[in-house]
Amino acid sequence: MLVKVFGSSVFGVDAEIITIEINMEKGIGYHLVGLPDNAIRESSFRIQAALKNNGFKFPGKKIIVNMAPADMRKEGSAYDLSLALGILSASNQIKSEDIDRYIIMGELSLDGSLQPIKGALPIAIKARQEGFKGFILPKQNANEAAIVDDLDVFGIESISEVINFFDKGEALESTRVNTRELFYDNLAHPEYDFADVKGQESIKRCMEIAAAGGHNIIMVGPPGSGKTMLAKRLPGILPPMSLHEALETTKIHSVVGRVRENVGLMAERPFRSPHHTISDVIKYNVKV
Repeated sequence: MLVKVFGSSVFGVDAEIITIEINMEKGIGYHLVGLPDNAIRESSFRIQAALKNNGFKFPGKKIIVNMAPADMRKEGSAYDLSLALGILSASNQIKSEDIDRYIIMGELSLDGSLQPIKGALPIAIKARQEGFKGFILPKQNANEAAIVDDLDVFGIESISEVINFFDKGEALESTRVNTRELFYDNLAHPEYDFADVKGQESIKRCMEIAAAGGHNIIMVGPPGSGKTMLAKRLPGILPPMSLHEALETTKIHSVVGRVRENVGLMAERPFRSPHHTISDVIKYNVKV
């Protein structure tokens, strides 16, 4: 029996739809093709344990899995959930009449629970563009994906929830986000507030001038004097991002998995804090 399930892969900051074709027939063996990396190849072990621990079995038949387009390299463990559901459907262990209307992504733990994925926002954008009805993904990424309008986003905690959704028709709770409301709320409540800094009047004045005029600033002082503390709070006094800038920033952070679980949309300009030894490393590697 042949079943098609849809996932997605992120290239740069954009996503591409991946068609996962699962064919099951007489014989024995598990064959995964379509340029998967090692993380995807190892998925069979995670899937086997997750299915067993949730009352299902990994079929002892010849299973051929093709990830199309076959000439595009696929990476990461986020295909575990889509592969598992495709195997269950192809072996007639569950019903899956409209499984092809959803993008399904998630990394499986051995007990069937789900780990967060990277790139949820660009995948959601692509899913809406391609006309999919919904996006099923780990609950930790639901707020991030729900930024996209006109797409049902279902955040789940375990594979059993998805199985019951397709097999028994049990409803999944969709995640709704008011993007503009979330954006302005995040603007009003930054993670690091410049007003928290007590004293340090001279350097605070310098940073205000630098932020207002778009100047560079270098802080020199002994460890513990507050350099990093002040630098972390500098984005809080920079001009606020527009909604478009916030979406683009969130998209980039989504790809590398740096969007905080309960934030969804980033409204504060990003800050990087390299380790204090980076100067020594660079100094000894610069060629003059």
